[in-house]
Amino acid sequence: MAARYIVSACLAGEHCRYDGGDNTCARVTRLVEEGRAIPACPEQLGGLDTPRSPCERVGDRVMNRDGHDVTLAFEQGAARAVELARQGGCTAAILKSRSPSCGFDRIYDGTFSHALCAGDGVWAAMLRAEGFVLYSEEQLPPEA
Repeated sequence: MAARYIVSACLAGEHCRYDGGDNTCARVTRLVEEGRAIPACPEQLGGLDTPRSPCERVGDRVMNRDGHDVTLAFEQGAARAVELARQGGCTAAILKSRSPSCGFDRIYDGTFSHALCAGDGVWAAMLRAEGFVLYSEEQLPPEA
């Protein structure tokens, strides 16, 4: 049986990026159209507006560029997105690289200078802890 994916909604063409844009990935969009993937934006699920101030992880916290701590919104949205994945029978995720929610292995370092550091976004960390297999738009699963 083919894997079922939870995917970053911005990769599926939804305008949910911090700046109101998207990061459309044709292969992810196709998976959603085929019913093999469910889009979710944990930042919106956590109650953050679109557009919104850019955010980055600073240690265990998530801060926006204006200096406000938005960790709780990120955590609540990530938990809701994990629940959507479970309800949808997903076992893997295709996530937006470098994001403070969705990035894994390498994320922006919290200085808002486009520098990267080792780490996972809030949602990616939760998915990893729940046993989901993680992919990004830069390294898609072979069957996608």
